[in-house]
Amino acid sequence: MKEQRLKHSSVSGHPTMTGRDERYEYLSLTVAPREKIAEARTRVKEHAEYGKWELMRSAVLYGGARRYVLRRRIMRVDRTL
Repeated sequence: MKEQRLKHSSVSGHPTMTGRDERYEYLSLTVAPREKIAEARTRVKEHAEYGKWELMRSAVLYGGARRYVLRRRIMRVDRTL
């Protein structure tokens, strides 16, 4: 399984992911066709539970590989002093 953090401008193909929406950061998980679906599901579930990621999109690619795109909101903290 390959994990890759995506920059805002490198996420394309979706109107809300064209670089204008800087409220989120994205993570792409690519699963090879020889890997079990249960392992991929467990990995996505762990990211969602412990890393506060949410599943945004899943796709089956040519050759049987799967790609999962997760996102999470970026928390910006303003100074109070």
